[in-house]
Amino acid sequence: MTRAKALEGQVALVTGGGSGIGRSTAIMLAAEGARVVVMGRRMEPLEAVVSQIRNEGGQAWARQADLQSREQLQDLVRWIEAEVGAVGILVNNAGLTSRVRNIRWIEPDDWESAISVNLTAVYVLIQAVLPGMLSAGAGTIVTVSSLAAVRPNLLGGAPYGAAKAAVANLMGFMHATFRNNNIRSTTILPGEVNTPIMDTRVRPPSEEERAAMVAPDDVARAIVLACTLPQGTTIEQLVISPTLARDQGPDVEISRWLGAPEGTPGKP
Repeated sequence: MTRAKALEGQVALVTGGGSGIGRSTAIMLAAEGARVVVMGRRMEPLEAVVSQIRNEGGQAWARQADLQSREQLQDLVRWIEAEVGAVGILVNNAGLTSRVRNIRWIEPDDWESAISVNLTAVYVLIQAVLPGMLSAGAGTIVTVSSLAAVRPNLLGGAPYGAAKAAVANLMGFMHATFRNNNIRSTTILPGEVNTPIMDTRVRPPSEEERAAMVAPDDVARAIVLACTLPQGTTIEQLVISPTLARDQGPDVEISRWLGAPEGTPGKP
């Protein structure tokens, strides 16, 4: 007997869908019957995800857009509504961290990009899909924040942690304001996850260190759980962290001085 698919016919939009958590989430949502649109900066990895989903009998589409362009994000949602259907599930997964972590040395462009991708893009997409969800009388919004939101330090960096804290607050607003419209708002706060964003660290972790981190599939399972629970149940916030703690001290010290001008007192 074939198992009923929990998300049959629902339309899901996953940002940062070409790799890591977004890729895993898109594949799992499609396996539950959702029609999935994966969005990102580069078409090649997005198309690879779409091909895998379609080869497994699912439905998926790839769309390229810049998270820092309000117009492109609004156009994306309009295209989905016209060609696929109203968005019933929004997964805000894409993230960006600054190269320099210490607020002493961060340039304005780096700060603004991190805030734009991690916070402003979430606001723009929520605003774009909200009318459709309100009209349908249901919807699920899941945003991937970070443990950096509640445990800020030099590892994630000042703008990343600030943006992730702000977006968690925004999702709290969404829950408080729209829960009685049958719209669920879930914030996921992962610790270190073995995704390509680790390559942007000031000292990219070793393979051994990555192996002890949370796997993208593990976070994706939590996202899919939030989407597949009965509509009357909401996971407001979920923290996911590696079981094994690693010594992050050396990485923090490297981050402390990255971007500091030569001759800065105390710089190694």
